[in-house]
Amino acid sequence: MTKFINPGLAPTSRRNVLRGSLLAGAAAVSGAGAFAARRTPQPLKADAVSRNLHKAAADGATESTAKPADLSGYTRVKQELVAPPFAPEHEQVATGGPKIIEITMVTEERLMVVDEDTGASVWALTYNGSVPGPLIICHEGDMVELTLRNPESSMMEHNIDFHASTGALGGGGLTHVYPGEECVLRWKATKPGCFTYHCAPGGAMIPYHVTHGMNGAIMVLPRDGLKDAEGNPLRYDSIAYIGEQDYYLPMDENGDYKSYDAAGDDYADSLEAMRTLVPTHQVFNGAVGALTGENALKAKVGETVLMVHNSCNVDSRPHLIGGHGNYVWESSFTDQPLTGMETWFVRGGSAAAAMYTFEQPGVYAYVNHNLIIGAMLGGTAHFVVEGEWDNNLMEQVVAPRPFAT
Repeated sequence: MTKFINPGLAPTSRRNVLRGSLLAGAAAVSGAGAFAARRTPQPLKADAVSRNLHKAAADGATESTAKPADLSGYTRVKQELVAPPFAPEHEQVATGGPKIIEITMVTEERLMVVDEDTGASVWALTYNGSVPGPLIICHEGDMVELTLRNPESSMMEHNIDFHASTGALGGGGLTHVYPGEECVLRWKATKPGCFTYHCAPGGAMIPYHVTHGMNGAIMVLPRDGLKDAEGNPLRYDSIAYIGEQDYYLPMDENGDYKSYDAAGDDYADSLEAMRTLVPTHQVFNGAVGALTGENALKAKVGETVLMVHNSCNVDSRPHLIGGHGNYVWESSFTDQPLTGMETWFVRGGSAAAAMYTFEQPGVYAYVNHNLIIGAMLGGTAHFVVEGEWDNNLMEQVVAPRPFAT
Protein backbone atom coordinates (compact mmCIF):
# COMPACT_ATOMS: atom_id res chain seq x y z
CA MET A 1 0.00 0.00 0.00
CA THR A 2 1.03 3.66 -0.16
CA LYS A 3 3.76 4.44 2.37
CA PHE A 4 4.00 7.82 4.10
CA ILE A 5 6.74 9.52 6.09
CA ASN A 6 6.51 12.72 8.11
CA PRO A 7 2.74 12.98 7.58
CA GLY A 8 2.47 16.14 9.72
CA LEU A 9 2.96 19.35 7.76
CA ALA A 10 4.66 22.45 9.11
CA PRO A 11 2.41 25.54 9.13
CA THR A 12 3.08 27.62 6.06
CA SER A 13 4.26 31.20 6.05
CA ARG A 14 4.21 31.30 2.25
CA ARG A 15 0.50 31.05 1.63
CA ASN A 16 0.26 34.13 -0.54
CA VAL A 17 3.48 33.35 -2.39
CA LEU A 18 2.58 29.83 -3.43
CA ARG A 19 -0.91 30.51 -4.67
CA GLY A 20 -2.05 29.70 -8.15
CA SER A 21 -0.30 31.41 -11.00
CA LEU A 22 2.16 33.14 -8.63
CA LEU A 23 3.76 29.82 -7.72
CA ALA A 24 5.42 29.22 -11.07
CA GLY A 25 7.13 32.57 -11.09
CA ALA A 26 8.06 32.50 -7.42
CA ALA A 27 9.53 29.02 -7.62
CA ALA A 28 11.52 29.84 -10.72
CA VAL A 29 12.94 32.96 -9.05
CA SER A 30 13.89 31.03 -5.91
CA GLY A 31 15.42 28.36 -8.13
CA ALA A 32 17.66 30.94 -9.75
CA GLY A 33 19.21 31.80 -6.40
CA ALA A 34 19.53 28.29 -5.07
CA PHE A 35 20.74 26.71 -8.32
CA ALA A 36 22.57 29.60 -9.99
CA ALA A 37 24.98 27.22 -11.71
CA ARG A 38 22.18 25.59 -13.70
CA ARG A 39 19.74 26.81 -16.27
CA THR A 40 16.60 27.85 -14.40
CA PRO A 41 13.38 26.60 -16.03
CA GLN A 42 11.40 29.51 -17.41
CA PRO A 43 7.64 29.58 -17.93
CA LEU A 44 6.84 29.06 -21.60
CA LYS A 45 4.46 31.22 -23.61
CA ALA A 46 1.97 28.35 -23.69
CA ASP A 47 2.20 28.14 -19.92
CA ALA A 48 1.39 31.83 -19.58
CA VAL A 49 -1.62 31.48 -21.88
CA SER A 50 -3.11 28.56 -19.94
CA ARG A 51 -2.18 29.66 -16.45
CA ASN A 52 -5.29 31.73 -15.83
CA LEU A 53 -7.69 29.90 -18.14
CA HIS A 54 -9.76 28.81 -15.15
CA LYS A 55 -10.66 32.42 -14.41
CA ALA A 56 -12.43 32.82 -17.75
CA ALA A 57 -14.20 29.50 -17.21
CA ALA A 58 -15.32 30.52 -13.74
CA ASP A 59 -16.52 33.93 -14.93
CA GLY A 60 -18.63 32.31 -17.63
CA ALA A 61 -20.39 30.09 -15.12
CA THR A 62 -20.82 32.55 -12.26
CA GLU A 63 -22.13 35.32 -14.50
CA SER A 64 -24.70 33.03 -16.12
CA THR A 65 -28.41 33.81 -15.75
CA ALA A 66 -29.35 30.12 -15.94
CA LYS A 67 -32.07 28.86 -13.65
CA PRO A 68 -31.11 26.74 -10.63
CA ALA A 69 -30.88 23.03 -11.29
CA ASP A 70 -34.11 21.08 -10.89
CA LEU A 71 -33.31 18.56 -8.15
CA SER A 72 -36.85 17.27 -7.74
CA GLY A 73 -36.95 13.48 -7.74
CA TYR A 74 -33.38 13.12 -6.52
CA THR A 75 -32.51 11.33 -3.28
CA ARG A 76 -29.42 12.38 -1.33
CA VAL A 77 -26.93 9.62 -0.48
CA LYS A 78 -23.60 10.07 1.28
CA GLN A 79 -20.77 7.97 -0.15
CA GLU A 80 -17.89 7.18 2.21
CA LEU A 81 -14.75 7.17 0.12
CA VAL A 82 -12.06 4.60 0.91
CA ALA A 83 -8.36 4.36 0.14
CA PRO A 84 -7.15 2.50 -2.97
CA PRO A 85 -7.05 -0.27 -4.06
CA PHE A 86 -10.53 -0.65 -2.57
CA ALA A 87 -13.87 0.70 -3.76
CA PRO A 88 -16.67 2.37 -1.80
CA GLU A 89 -19.90 0.50 -1.10
CA HIS A 90 -22.22 0.78 -4.07
CA GLU A 91 -25.01 -0.87 -6.05
CA GLN A 92 -24.06 -2.54 -9.31
CA VAL A 93 -27.64 -2.07 -10.54
CA ALA A 94 -29.30 1.17 -9.46
CA THR A 95 -32.45 0.95 -7.37
CA GLY A 96 -34.94 3.77 -7.26
CA GLY A 97 -34.56 7.08 -9.02
CA PRO A 98 -31.49 9.19 -9.59
CA LYS A 99 -29.41 10.22 -6.57
CA ILE A 100 -27.26 13.07 -5.43
CA ILE A 101 -24.05 11.35 -4.35
CA GLU A 102 -22.46 13.45 -1.61
CA ILE A 103 -18.70 13.06 -1.22
CA THR A 104 -15.96 14.96 0.59
CA MET A 105 -12.32 15.18 -0.43
CA VAL A 106 -9.49 16.90 1.38
CA THR A 107 -6.34 17.94 -0.46
CA GLU A 108 -3.34 16.67 1.48
CA GLU A 109 0.31 17.44 0.77
CA ARG A 110 2.34 14.53 2.18
CA LEU A 111 5.94 13.41 2.08
CA MET A 112 5.72 9.89 0.65
CA VAL A 113 8.29 7.17 0.05
CA VAL A 114 8.31 6.09 -3.61
CA ASP A 115 11.05 3.44 -3.37
CA GLU A 116 12.39 2.19 -0.05
CA ASP A 117 15.44 0.62 -1.71
CA THR A 118 16.76 3.91 -3.10
CA GLY A 119 15.22 6.32 -0.58
CA ALA A 120 13.34 8.12 -3.35
CA SER A 121 10.54 10.23 -1.94
CA VAL A 122 8.15 12.92 -3.13
CA TRP A 123 5.99 15.59 -1.57
CA ALA A 124 2.86 13.99 -2.96
CA LEU A 125 -0.12 16.23 -3.71
CA THR A 126 -3.16 14.10 -3.01
CA TYR A 127 -6.88 13.84 -2.60
CA ASN A 128 -7.62 12.26 0.81
CA GLY A 129 -3.96 11.37 1.32
CA SER A 130 -3.56 8.60 -1.27
CA VAL A 131 -2.06 8.13 -4.73
CA PRO A 132 -4.29 7.69 -6.68
CA GLY A 133 -7.16 9.60 -5.11
CA PRO A 134 -10.15 7.53 -3.99
CA LEU A 135 -12.42 5.81 -6.49
CA ILE A 136 -15.84 7.44 -6.79
CA ILE A 137 -18.78 5.37 -8.03
CA CYS A 138 -22.19 6.54 -9.24
CA HIS A 139 -24.75 5.68 -11.92
CA GLU A 140 -25.63 7.42 -15.14
CA GLY A 141 -28.10 10.21 -14.37
CA ASP A 142 -26.89 10.69 -10.79
CA MET A 143 -25.52 13.98 -9.52
CA VAL A 144 -22.11 14.06 -7.84
CA GLU A 145 -21.89 16.71 -5.14
CA LEU A 146 -18.32 17.22 -3.97
CA THR A 147 -17.15 19.23 -1.00
CA LEU A 148 -13.48 20.01 -1.68
CA ARG A 149 -11.39 21.23 1.25
CA ASN A 150 -7.85 22.61 1.26
CA PRO A 151 -6.38 22.67 4.80
CA GLU A 152 -4.86 25.83 6.21
CA SER A 153 -1.54 23.97 6.51
CA SER A 154 -1.26 23.51 2.72
CA MET A 155 1.40 25.28 0.72
CA MET A 156 -0.58 25.40 -2.50
CA GLU A 157 -3.86 26.14 -4.18
CA HIS A 158 -5.73 23.09 -5.51
CA ASN A 159 -8.79 22.27 -7.62
CA ILE A 160 -10.33 19.32 -9.50
CA ASP A 161 -11.16 18.57 -13.14
CA PHE A 162 -13.61 15.68 -13.67
CA HIS A 163 -13.28 14.20 -17.16
CA ALA A 164 -16.75 12.71 -16.69
CA SER A 165 -18.43 16.10 -16.26
CA THR A 166 -19.57 18.83 -18.65
CA GLY A 167 -18.53 22.49 -18.58
CA ALA A 168 -16.14 24.88 -16.78
CA LEU A 169 -13.00 22.85 -17.52
CA GLY A 170 -14.54 19.77 -15.95
CA GLY A 171 -15.34 21.79 -12.84
CA GLY A 172 -11.73 22.95 -12.65
CA GLY A 173 -12.78 26.54 -13.24
CA LEU A 174 -15.14 26.49 -10.25
CA THR A 175 -13.13 24.65 -7.62
CA HIS A 176 -9.94 26.62 -7.00
CA VAL A 177 -9.46 26.57 -3.25
CA TYR A 178 -6.66 28.34 -1.41
CA PRO A 179 -5.30 27.01 1.91
CA GLY A 180 -8.07 27.24 4.50
CA GLU A 181 -10.89 27.29 1.92
CA GLU A 182 -13.55 24.84 0.76
CA CYS A 183 -16.02 24.78 -2.11
CA VAL A 184 -18.97 22.64 -3.22
CA LEU A 185 -19.43 21.50 -6.82
CA ARG A 186 -22.39 19.53 -8.16
CA TRP A 187 -22.45 17.99 -11.64
CA LYS A 188 -24.52 15.42 -13.51
CA ALA A 189 -23.04 12.10 -14.64
CA THR A 190 -24.38 11.88 -18.18
CA LYS A 191 -21.86 9.45 -19.69
CA PRO A 192 -21.28 5.89 -18.38
CA GLY A 193 -17.73 4.59 -18.15
CA CYS A 194 -14.52 5.02 -16.17
CA PHE A 195 -13.00 8.49 -16.14
CA THR A 196 -9.98 10.32 -14.75
CA TYR A 197 -10.12 13.28 -12.41
CA HIS A 198 -7.12 15.44 -11.51
CA CYS A 199 -5.89 18.76 -10.19
CA ALA A 200 -5.44 21.48 -12.82
CA PRO A 201 -4.46 24.82 -11.28
CA GLY A 202 -3.25 26.20 -14.63
CA GLY A 203 -0.09 26.39 -16.71
CA ALA A 204 2.87 24.25 -15.72
CA MET A 205 1.20 23.66 -12.37
CA ILE A 206 -1.14 21.20 -14.11
CA PRO A 207 1.53 18.61 -14.98
CA TYR A 208 3.36 19.41 -11.75
CA HIS A 209 0.33 18.46 -9.65
CA VAL A 210 -0.57 15.45 -11.81
CA THR A 211 2.97 14.03 -11.69
CA HIS A 212 2.98 14.52 -7.93
CA GLY A 213 0.02 12.15 -7.57
CA MET A 214 -3.01 14.44 -7.66
CA ASN A 215 -5.33 12.32 -9.78
CA GLY A 216 -7.86 9.51 -9.48
CA ALA A 217 -10.87 7.87 -11.13
CA ILE A 218 -14.65 7.88 -11.09
CA MET A 219 -16.76 5.00 -12.41
CA VAL A 220 -20.19 5.87 -13.81
CA LEU A 221 -22.16 2.63 -14.09
CA PRO A 222 -25.18 2.16 -16.38
CA ARG A 223 -28.33 2.22 -14.27
CA ASP A 224 -29.04 -1.40 -15.19
CA GLY A 225 -25.45 -2.50 -14.61
CA LEU A 226 -22.73 -3.86 -16.86
CA LYS A 227 -23.69 -6.13 -19.78
CA ASP A 228 -22.05 -8.21 -22.49
CA ALA A 229 -22.56 -7.72 -26.23
CA GLU A 230 -25.83 -9.71 -26.14
CA GLY A 231 -27.22 -7.66 -23.28
CA ASN A 232 -26.68 -10.32 -20.61
CA PRO A 233 -25.89 -8.92 -17.16
CA LEU A 234 -22.30 -9.03 -15.92
CA ARG A 235 -21.56 -8.88 -12.21
CA TYR A 236 -18.33 -8.72 -10.24
CA ASP A 237 -17.45 -9.87 -6.74
CA SER A 238 -14.95 -7.12 -6.03
CA ILE A 239 -13.09 -4.18 -7.53
CA ALA A 240 -9.32 -3.77 -7.73
CA TYR A 241 -8.61 -0.06 -8.23
CA ILE A 242 -5.17 0.56 -9.71
CA GLY A 243 -3.69 3.98 -10.42
CA GLU A 244 -0.63 4.22 -12.64
CA GLN A 245 1.59 7.12 -11.60
CA ASP A 246 4.59 8.55 -13.41
CA TYR A 247 7.11 10.42 -11.24
CA TYR A 248 9.97 12.65 -12.37
CA LEU A 249 12.09 12.89 -9.24
CA PRO A 250 15.05 15.31 -9.28
CA MET A 251 18.53 13.89 -8.66
CA ASP A 252 21.78 15.52 -7.63
CA GLU A 253 25.10 15.39 -9.47
CA ASN A 254 25.86 12.00 -7.86
CA GLY A 255 22.63 10.44 -9.11
CA ASP A 256 21.02 10.42 -5.66
CA TYR A 257 17.42 11.49 -5.24
CA LYS A 258 17.02 14.92 -3.69
CA SER A 259 14.92 15.62 -0.61
CA TYR A 260 12.96 18.76 0.17
CA ASP A 261 11.65 20.37 3.35
CA ALA A 262 8.15 21.21 2.16
CA ALA A 263 5.68 20.77 -0.68
CA GLY A 264 6.54 23.08 -3.55
CA ASP A 265 10.24 23.38 -2.73
CA ASP A 266 11.05 21.04 -5.63
CA TYR A 267 9.16 23.05 -8.23
CA ALA A 268 12.07 24.37 -10.30
CA ASP A 269 13.94 21.06 -10.14
CA SER A 270 10.83 19.08 -11.01
CA LEU A 271 10.07 21.17 -14.08
CA GLU A 272 13.56 20.49 -15.34
CA ALA A 273 13.11 16.74 -14.77
CA MET A 274 9.61 16.71 -16.27
CA ARG A 275 10.80 18.30 -19.51
CA THR A 276 12.81 15.17 -20.25
CA LEU A 277 9.53 13.24 -20.56
CA VAL A 278 11.42 10.31 -19.04
CA PRO A 279 9.94 9.18 -15.70
CA THR A 280 12.25 8.00 -12.95
CA HIS A 281 9.40 5.78 -11.71
CA GLN A 282 6.14 4.55 -13.18
CA VAL A 283 4.33 2.73 -10.41
CA PHE A 284 0.97 1.42 -9.33
CA ASN A 285 -0.77 3.09 -6.38
CA GLY A 286 1.92 5.54 -5.50
CA ALA A 287 5.03 3.51 -4.74
CA VAL A 288 7.21 0.64 -5.89
CA GLY A 289 5.71 -2.56 -4.49
CA ALA A 290 2.56 -0.84 -3.21
CA LEU A 291 0.44 -3.77 -4.46
CA THR A 292 2.84 -6.67 -3.89
CA GLY A 293 3.93 -8.72 -0.87
CA GLU A 294 1.79 -8.02 2.18
CA ASN A 295 -0.24 -5.55 0.14
CA ALA A 296 -0.97 -7.86 -2.81
CA LEU A 297 -4.54 -7.95 -4.05
CA LYS A 298 -6.55 -10.98 -2.85
CA ALA A 299 -9.08 -13.23 -4.62
CA LYS A 300 -10.34 -16.81 -4.78
CA VAL A 301 -10.82 -19.24 -7.64
CA GLY A 302 -14.25 -18.59 -9.13
CA GLU A 303 -14.37 -14.96 -8.06
CA THR A 304 -14.83 -12.21 -10.63
CA VAL A 305 -12.76 -9.07 -10.20
CA LEU A 306 -13.34 -5.77 -12.00
CA MET A 307 -9.95 -4.11 -12.47
CA VAL A 308 -10.34 -0.33 -12.77
CA HIS A 309 -7.11 1.18 -14.10
CA ASN A 310 -6.51 4.94 -14.06
CA SER A 311 -3.61 6.48 -15.98
CA CYS A 312 -3.88 10.25 -15.86
CA ASN A 313 -0.72 11.23 -17.71
CA VAL A 314 0.78 8.35 -19.72
CA ASP A 315 -0.43 5.55 -21.97
CA SER A 316 -0.49 2.08 -20.39
CA ARG A 317 -0.87 -1.48 -21.63
CA PRO A 318 -2.08 -3.65 -18.73
CA HIS A 319 -1.65 -7.41 -18.88
CA LEU A 320 -2.62 -10.02 -16.29
CA ILE A 321 0.09 -12.70 -16.45
CA GLY A 322 -1.65 -16.04 -16.21
CA GLY A 323 -5.07 -14.57 -16.88
CA HIS A 324 -6.97 -12.42 -19.35
CA GLY A 325 -9.42 -9.62 -19.75
CA ASN A 326 -12.62 -11.61 -20.20
CA TYR A 327 -14.46 -8.33 -20.78
CA VAL A 328 -12.67 -5.03 -21.32
CA TRP A 329 -14.11 -1.53 -21.61
CA GLU A 330 -11.43 0.79 -22.94
CA SER A 331 -14.04 3.48 -23.50
CA SER A 332 -17.70 3.92 -22.60
CA PHE A 333 -19.81 1.27 -20.88
CA THR A 334 -22.35 1.90 -23.66
CA ASP A 335 -19.90 0.32 -26.12
CA GLN A 336 -19.76 -3.44 -26.47
CA PRO A 337 -16.90 -4.78 -24.33
CA LEU A 338 -13.85 -6.30 -25.93
CA THR A 339 -13.56 -9.97 -25.03
CA GLY A 340 -10.74 -12.45 -24.39
CA MET A 341 -8.08 -9.74 -24.33
CA GLU A 342 -4.47 -10.63 -23.50
CA THR A 343 -3.39 -6.99 -23.16
CA TRP A 344 -5.54 -3.87 -23.33
CA PHE A 345 -4.95 -0.16 -23.70
CA VAL A 346 -5.46 2.68 -21.23
CA ARG A 347 -4.98 6.01 -22.94
CA GLY A 348 -3.12 8.68 -21.02
CA GLY A 349 -5.74 10.91 -19.42
CA SER A 350 -8.33 8.17 -19.04
CA ALA A 351 -9.44 5.17 -17.03
CA ALA A 352 -10.55 1.74 -18.22
CA ALA A 353 -12.11 -1.40 -16.75
CA ALA A 354 -11.36 -5.10 -17.29
CA MET A 355 -13.26 -8.05 -15.81
CA TYR A 356 -11.75 -11.48 -15.13
CA THR A 357 -12.91 -14.61 -13.31
CA PHE A 358 -9.96 -16.42 -11.74
CA GLU A 359 -9.69 -20.11 -12.67
CA GLN A 360 -6.43 -21.20 -11.03
CA PRO A 361 -4.85 -20.50 -7.64
CA GLY A 362 -1.46 -18.86 -7.25
CA VAL A 363 0.20 -15.50 -7.85
CA TYR A 364 -0.81 -13.46 -10.88
CA ALA A 365 1.27 -10.46 -11.91
CA TYR A 366 -0.68 -7.47 -13.23
CA VAL A 367 1.83 -5.41 -15.19
CA ASN A 368 2.26 -2.64 -17.67
CA HIS A 369 3.36 -4.77 -20.62
CA ASN A 370 5.90 -2.25 -21.64
CA LEU A 371 8.08 -4.58 -19.60
CA ILE A 372 10.73 -1.93 -19.05
CA ILE A 373 8.09 -0.09 -17.04
CA GLY A 374 6.70 -3.26 -15.48
CA ALA A 375 10.03 -4.76 -14.41
CA MET A 376 12.33 -1.75 -13.98
CA LEU A 377 10.25 1.34 -13.16
CA GLY A 378 7.76 -0.27 -10.75
CA GLY A 379 4.61 -0.86 -12.80
CA THR A 380 3.67 -4.21 -11.24
CA ALA A 381 0.93 -5.48 -8.92
CA HIS A 382 0.19 -8.99 -7.67
CA PHE A 383 -3.05 -10.91 -7.19
CA VAL A 384 -2.77 -13.80 -4.72
CA VAL A 385 -5.56 -16.28 -5.52
CA GLU A 386 -6.66 -19.12 -3.24
CA GLY A 387 -8.28 -22.35 -4.41
CA GLU A 388 -7.74 -25.82 -5.84
CA TRP A 389 -5.46 -26.36 -8.83
CA ASP A 390 -7.08 -27.65 -12.04
CA ASN A 391 -4.77 -29.91 -14.06
CA ASN A 392 -7.22 -29.75 -16.96
CA LEU A 393 -6.14 -26.17 -17.46
CA MET A 394 -2.42 -26.61 -16.77
CA GLU A 395 -0.21 -29.41 -15.51
CA GLN A 396 3.51 -29.75 -14.98
CA VAL A 397 4.04 -33.09 -16.68
CA VAL A 398 7.78 -33.25 -15.92
CA ALA A 399 9.57 -31.02 -13.43
CA PRO A 400 12.84 -29.43 -14.58
CA ARG A 401 15.59 -32.09 -14.70
CA PRO A 402 18.91 -32.69 -16.45
CA PHE A 403 18.73 -34.36 -19.83
CA ALA A 404 21.25 -36.52 -21.62
CA THR A 405 23.04 -35.17 -24.67
